[in-house]
Amino acid sequence: MTDLSKLKARLLADPETRAAYDEQAPEFAIARELIAARVRAGLTQDEIARRMHTTQSTIARLESGRTMPSMRTLTRYAEATGSRTVIKLTAATA
Repeated sequence: MTDLSKLKARLLADPETRAAYDEQAPEFAIARELIAARVRAGLTQDEIARRMHTTQSTIARLESGRTMPSMRTLTRYAEATGSRTVIKLTAATA
């Protein structure tokens, strides 16, 4: 196990930290999808930014998972990467 993995496991052992981490799961999932789309397209953050008529720092914020982007932003990002936006709702687990 890597040092980072050990640190993450130790931090997530704390119930409060785990709750805060789990609360941000949707934002992290979107960030992972954005990064995966950019990597598949073989583009840099700067290239995506130019295609979206925005700045590299805006793309970095989107890919950080710290904010929830709007549908319009997700669609623009998808177009910039040659992807398409798909929304899926699944049953909640108990």
